[in-house]
Amino acid sequence: MHSRLLVAVTEFGSVWRRRFGKNPDDPRRFARGVYYNTTGIDIAGTIRQRPQIVGCARFNGCGGFNPNRPSQMIGRVFECAEPCVWQGQNKLLFKRLLNAPEKPDGYLVVVRAQLVGKLTVGRADWRSAGTWLISFSECGDQQEAMLLMREHSWLQTELGRFVLEPEPRRPWVARLVLVSAQQE
Repeated sequence: MHSRLLVAVTEFGSVWRRRFGKNPDDPRRFARGVYYNTTGIDIAGTIRQRPQIVGCARFNGCGGFNPNRPSQMIGRVFECAEPCVWQGQNKLLFKRLLNAPEKPDGYLVVVRAQLVGKLTVGRADWRSAGTWLISFSECGDQQEAMLLMREHSWLQTELGRFVLEPEPRRPWVARLVLVSAQQE
């Protein structure tokens, strides 16, 4: 067990929410904002949650997260709290952005069925041990899942097995790679 959990962001879910302090006289109420990211799918042109598994990644504005430029957070490493279940929801708190990237313990990964094929969430062999499903939205053939994955962990979909491969020279950057196609 690490004294601190380092997580690299590979992508974000489709749904963002925010919360600010209630005191309008607090000059730092927006700087201390809290931002929640979770999964969603397109319903008649609008991104909506259709949660099968409820959870979120939480980012604190005072922890170095820039809500105005979330794409600049991709490939960055954060110190995080251990993942937990709170009030029946899966939570992963991103406490602070590291000043310089380090080799992470895990990766925040978001997958969509249209890119990797349909996930069989609930089957015993759909993911490697140690992969934690944070959030999962589904409606019809659309799916979006947010996971905390270790390097070289895998997901099994209708298209085959995808393995999370970090870049050798930049281990804080990783992507899912199809390593074996599903046999018909």
